[in-house]
Amino acid sequence: MGTAVTQSSSANAGSTSGRMARRGRKSGPQPYDFRRPIKLSREHVRTLQIMYEAYARGCATLLTTRLRVVSEVTLLAIEQLTYEEYVEAVSTPTLLAVVTLEPLGGTMLLELSLGTVLASIDHLLGGPGGTQPQRTPTEIELPLLRSLLDKMLGELAYALEPLADVTPKLGGLEYNPQFVRVYAPGDLIVVASFEMRVGAEECVATICLPFSMILPLLERPDAQVALSADEASSLRRAKANLTGGLERVPLAVAVRFRPSRMAAQDVVGLQPGDVVPLNHPVNRPLAVTVNDTTFAYAVPGNQGSRLACLVVPAPYEEDDQ
Repeated sequence: MGTAVTQSSSANAGSTSGRMARRGRKSGPQPYDFRRPIKLSREHVRTLQIMYEAYARGCATLLTTRLRVVSEVTLLAIEQLTYEEYVEAVSTPTLLAVVTLEPLGGTMLLELSLGTVLASIDHLLGGPGGTQPQRTPTEIELPLLRSLLDKMLGELAYALEPLADVTPKLGGLEYNPQFVRVYAPGDLIVVASFEMRVGAEECVATICLPFSMILPLLERPDAQVALSADEASSLRRAKANLTGGLERVPLAVAVRFRPSRMAAQDVVGLQPGDVVPLNHPVNRPLAVTVNDTTFAYAVPGNQGSRLACLVVPAPYEEDDQ
C-alpha cells in the first residue's frame, strides 16, 4: 500500500479522481510562513504514518465486512495546518463528527463526504450503493450511521495504542464546517487524509487532531517507532553527513576586550596617538566569540611572530564583581 507523507500544507491527492478533488486545495508551490515553522520531526511523522496505515487497514476490513462490499482505505498525507486553513479546504456540505478522546480530554474531528456516508448506509440496508443525492441523513438513518462511526473509531483507538490508551466517544454530527468551532482559527492541527472507496463511491476522508495534544505523546520515549535495519542505517548516514558538513563550515572567530562607553563627541574627536582607556580588568581573560556569542575565554599571547591566544577556563561570576 503506497503512501505519500508530507508536513507542508500542499495537496498530495493530485492523482485521485475528480470526485476526490472536492476539498479544492491549491496545486503548485505554497508560501512558507516563517512565523509558524514546521514542528513535526521526521520521526514524529514516521510514527503517525505507521499508526494511520494500521488504522487504514483495519478500517478497510471493517467496512468490507459490515457493508458486504469491497472497500479500500489508503493513507494519502499527514499535514500540519491551522484550523482556519483546514475549514477553508473542506467542502460544504460534508459530515463532520466531533469526537472526544478520553482520558486525554482532547477533541478530534472525523470528516467524510456525504456521498460516501449515504452509500454506506444504503449498503447496510442491503442496497446497491452507488451515487447518492446530496442530502443529510434522516432520523432513521442516523442510528445506523452512528453505529458504523463507533466501529470505525474502535479501529482508530486500536491503531493509536502505541501512543496512548484512548477511548473515542462520538459526539455531535455537523454538516457545515463553519459551524464547528472546536478550535480557534489559528490553532495548529495535524490532519491525516485518506482515500476511501466504498464500492463505486470514493472520497477523501480526514482525521484532525490538535497539535498541542499529539506532540507531547509523540515526544515520549516509549512512543518511538522501532526502525528497520535499512532505516536505521540511512538515519546514521544522514546524521554523519550532517555532522561532517557542519564541522567544515568556516566561522569568523573574534577575541574581544570588554566594551567601553564613550561620548559621541569624544569618538568624533579621536586623533592618531590618542589613548582610549579600556574597561577590562587585567586579571580577567578575553571573550572568544562567534556572531557576538561567547563560547570560550582566552588570554592574549603570541606564537612565534603571530598573535595568538590561550583558551582558559571560564571565570567565576565573583570576578565580575
